[in-house]
Amino acid sequence: MRLIFAGTPEAALPSLRTLLDSRHEVVGVLTRADAPSGRGRRLTPSPVKSLALEAGVPVLTPATLRDEEVQQQLRDLAPDAAPVVAYGNLVPPAALEIPRHGWVNLHFSLLPELRGAAPAQRAVLAGRRQTGMSVFRLEKGLDTGDVIAAAPTAIGEFETSGELLERMAEDGAALLLAALDALEDGTATLTPQDHAAATHAAKLTTAEARIDWTRSADEVSAHIRGMSPQPGAWTLLDGARTKILGLETVEEASRASAPSAPGALAATKRQVLVGTGTDPLAIATLAPAGKRPMRAADWARGAGLGPDARFEDDQQDGARA
Repeated sequence: MRLIFAGTPEAALPSLRTLLDSRHEVVGVLTRADAPSGRGRRLTPSPVKSLALEAGVPVLTPATLRDEEVQQQLRDLAPDAAPVVAYGNLVPPAALEIPRHGWVNLHFSLLPELRGAAPAQRAVLAGRRQTGMSVFRLEKGLDTGDVIAAAPTAIGEFETSGELLERMAEDGAALLLAALDALEDGTATLTPQDHAAATHAAKLTTAEARIDWTRSADEVSAHIRGMSPQPGAWTLLDGARTKILGLETVEEASRASAPSAPGALAATKRQVLVGTGTDPLAIATLAPAGKRPMRAADWARGAGLGPDARFEDDQQDGARA
């Protein structure tokens, strides 16, 4: 089939690479316009644009697909299908009708669960041990179209949403290709979603990323992992914001030093432990205010933590947040 691929971030790259290597022909790529990035705020192409240009594929970066000239450009490419992975732009009804097999979206949840912008993140935040991927046909509603293919995947005990998304992006590429193959072969089964069972995965905010250490260890763990790497779960230490980005197993040798009070800190030679409303957690990676992520044990060696060191929980000193 002739394909127009629509995508923007890193998570879309495995699918684009897979389609470029497939029996199908990627005749064009839609992506977001170059955006300011870095300290110099230079205009930087999206990851998808960079890969498309390397592959010699024509790239379109329209601000909107409502423009009739843009829609004519899409028609001129004569696509059979338009696979989509995290494009980030609205596809209006007139554009939906252009490919004969429609726009086919890879979504990182088992629809109708977790429709919306942050399905992988919300699955981890909810403490789930399993989620999945769905390939569905776009229609006017938000992630409401018929499902062509779906596959479950487990969520690891210490897996962050960033790690989960990276893994699903790789696995989802094969699922997307299989769905496109089935559409071409005429073997695809389109299953309507149960809209009554739908849930929403709203975009994460920095305000909700603050850690409440009085919650259970499982809840705090899910919160930290779900918010990592962006926006990053955060807490206050001596009034300065610190991001907690990853956790690890509490080693047996560390348990004797483990704090019990929520937010209380204890450092051993190998680990940094923090108390919660139930059991302590071991911090693997953090980012102190104004600094890059680092191993927690390395941070602790230079931080000079006193016996009363503690992170402020979400119930404390809210005015400083």
